[in-house]
Amino acid sequence: SDLACTNVHSAIQDTLYVVNGKWKLLLLSILINEGTKRFGELARASGISPRILSKELHELELNQLVSRQVCPTKPVTVEYSATPYAGTLKEVIDAMIRWGQRHKQKLVRS
Repeated sequence: SDLACTNVHSAIQDTLYVVNGKWKLLLLSILINEGTKRFGELARASGISPRILSKELHELELNQLVSRQVCPTKPVTVEYSATPYAGTLKEVIDAMIRWGQRHKQKLVRS
């Protein structure tokens, strides 16, 4: 039915709204699969400039996918972790990783 179709399209749009952009799924993949990282480690692991990284992490935090912890070290360090809620995206991210690997192999073969 048209209504079911609209709901499906709406659900996909809602998902993309939360994880859109070039970097969010990559950051979630790193944090979900590798664990807590400091800001600098995330910048190196992802290749994202600090300004963009800060913005992306803030948006992920607003959507309760990433938690931020300020550690009272000298100098202060900030650690980022995937929230338990972000874990609900793990199967989506892992499926995207598998698809991306297969797609690359397909292009190499053709």
